[in-house]
Amino acid sequence: MAEDAVSKNETTSESRPAPTGDSRPAPSGDRRPAAGSDRRPPRRPRVVRRRKFCKFCADTSMHIDHKNPDLLKQFITERYKILPSRVTGTCAKHQRGITTAIKRARNLALLPFTPLHHD
Repeated sequence: MAEDAVSKNETTSESRPAPTGDSRPAPSGDRRPAAGSDRRPPRRPRVVRRRKFCKFCADTSMHIDHKNPDLLKQFITERYKILPSRVTGTCAKHQRGITTAIKRARNLALLPFTPLHHD
């Protein structure tokens, strides 16, 4: 009985190939499916995003003012960080004005510095 167990272990270990270290398949140069294959990977739907625009350039009657916290709250997060222009869509000129106005409003206690500051 013990001889059968030893012989089984020997045969299974001999039939298995020795590990080479890299078990990944060799890369193929052509990633297209074979000529007879009709399987294609599904395509992702194309997302069309609206172009962002500067609110202040579009509406010249709007002015950036540090005494208007309701306007400035649109440009800060719930953690009171200033949103970047790539998120809000404002141009560089008006983004600098927004940043200055938010910082002035914080110093005058019209806007909090952090969410830990209570009203």
